[in-house]
Amino acid sequence: MSESICKQRTLAKDVSLTGVGLHTGKEVTIVFKPAPENHGYAFKRVDLEDTPIIEADANYVVNTQRGTNLEKDGVKIQTSEHVLAALVGMEVDNCLIELNASEPPIMDGSSKFFVEAIEKAGITEQEAERKEYIVKEVITYKDEASGSEITILPSETYQVTTMVDFGTKVLGTQNASIDSLSEFKNNIADARTFSFLHEIEMLLEHGLIKGGDLNNAIVYVDKELSAATMDKLRVAFGKDEISVKPNGILDNLTLHYPNEAARHKLLDVIGDLALIGTRIRGKVIANKPGHFVNTQFAKKLSKQIKLESRNKIPQFDATATPVKDVNAIMEMLPHRPPFLLVDKILELSDSHVVGLKNVTMNEPFFVGHFPGAPVMPGVLIVEAMAQAGGILALSTVPDPENYLTFFMKIDNVKFKQQVNPGDTLFFDLKLITPIRRGIVHMEGKAYANNKLVTEAELMAQIVKTKNV
Repeated sequence: MSESICKQRTLAKDVSLTGVGLHTGKEVTIVFKPAPENHGYAFKRVDLEDTPIIEADANYVVNTQRGTNLEKDGVKIQTSEHVLAALVGMEVDNCLIELNASEPPIMDGSSKFFVEAIEKAGITEQEAERKEYIVKEVITYKDEASGSEITILPSETYQVTTMVDFGTKVLGTQNASIDSLSEFKNNIADARTFSFLHEIEMLLEHGLIKGGDLNNAIVYVDKELSAATMDKLRVAFGKDEISVKPNGILDNLTLHYPNEAARHKLLDVIGDLALIGTRIRGKVIANKPGHFVNTQFAKKLSKQIKLESRNKIPQFDATATPVKDVNAIMEMLPHRPPFLLVDKILELSDSHVVGLKNVTMNEPFFVGHFPGAPVMPGVLIVEAMAQAGGILALSTVPDPENYLTFFMKIDNVKFKQQVNPGDTLFFDLKLITPIRRGIVHMEGKAYANNKLVTEAELMAQIVKTKNV
């Protein structure tokens, strides 16, 4: 599947898998279930009273030791990343994930079996359009302590590159990339999790890897194997004999790829960034990624997306054929240069209007308003918004040339950015309430350079001229 898909997708039916939990060592069943539009991903603990639900949200990440672990109202989900990576990789937007334990089954330590289950269930297209965050500027998060860094930059598709350097002879520098999610199933999904021998020893001592065996984790041997360690490993993994292969990994497992570790890190990045809560159109470059830096970056990006959504900048086409050019504007408004502050009307309906002004260095107010550093006076931006609003108001009467609009009130005015020569100002005004008895109440916003520069609530009255 490609990122050109624009409709949301969910599963066609339920599908379940059973396996062992990595940390608990107990049998776990996971059920992938269809979910409605705009649901996203969420986990449901069917083993607990009231079957609580935990949304796949970066803000619920509580720790990243041996996986990405979520907690909401005291309810936990451990190692969520392999399941989420499979859903993203198969371009499923909405899914409820039921678990009868705190963690999904580890399976073989990859996303392969989850991908196969999703394929078995089938995928169905929904009516709503897919939500996608289009990256327009470079965003970076760096963990100074570890040197890990994640950057995202504009791209036509969701791309991910991981670069890993473990500083050991057995596993040095590796990298992996995908240029499209269509590559996930065949090139990334079966890349298995891995550990170093010294980590395995520590986890075994603390009883934290009860479900682990040589079939669900690649173990890189980064130290000498003592006889005592060999005995511990034989017991832990239930093997009669254990040895080290020439490539430095424990036996009973063959690498799928020379760079399987980097590919698995890429899988983890995709799974962890699913916690942002929306699809991404951008190129992710992750240097020495890990669950901590991944989820910190997810939190940062999620926060920025929410902030931009609240301050969403509408896109207007300055080159589009105007609904009214300057001559048509002057037929409705009594204003004339230099006090006519609207050049075009781009959109006009019963309840909204969009106007445009090209701010040039020849504006007469620049002569006296900070001539050394010309800035358009804020009151004139409000006046320009009001003139655009006047077009909306006067378009509701049959003979607008016989009416004027007068200010009654201006509220909640905020000036957020300067407007300078060369800027193109867009005015977007919407009725707050329907026009009654000639009273017009509008919310107005002015934009320039893809930023909100001014906002205000305007109230005016439509008045018939005396000479009619």
